[in-house]
Amino acid sequence: MSKKQIFTLEYPVRCSPSILYEFLSTPAGLQEWFADKVDERDNVFSFSWNGTTDRAEVTESESEKYIRFHWMDAPVEEFFEFRIEKSEVTNQTILIIKDFAGSKVEIKDQSQLWSYQVKDLFHRLGN
Repeated sequence: MSKKQIFTLEYPVRCSPSILYEFLSTPAGLQEWFADKVDERDNVFSFSWNGTTDRAEVTESESEKYIRFHWMDAPVEEFFEFRIEKSEVTNQTILIIKDFAGSKVEIKDQSQLWSYQVKDLFHRLGN
């Protein structure tokens, strides 16, 4: 059993779910904001940063709704997920990110990293 706990981040985004999903689920889209280089083969994505490559398998997805990845070297119950929802009140698109971290400090650090990366995503989307 993993000692890590799940945490969730939410970001309102001015973009259609279909365009946002492309940035979250395709190698070209993910390479725009998530990693330096992204390749995909047989539902396994290779993410490269500064010469280091990590592989993640897509375990679940639904077009324009969500995509869930599992790092190949992580415990089976851990994942990271991008989910797209619409606010019923404002009709605004919401990007929800779920990830795992081991401590409050690690959650804070991971949250800051996600915020930095999402800021880059928003820049690419023209937000």
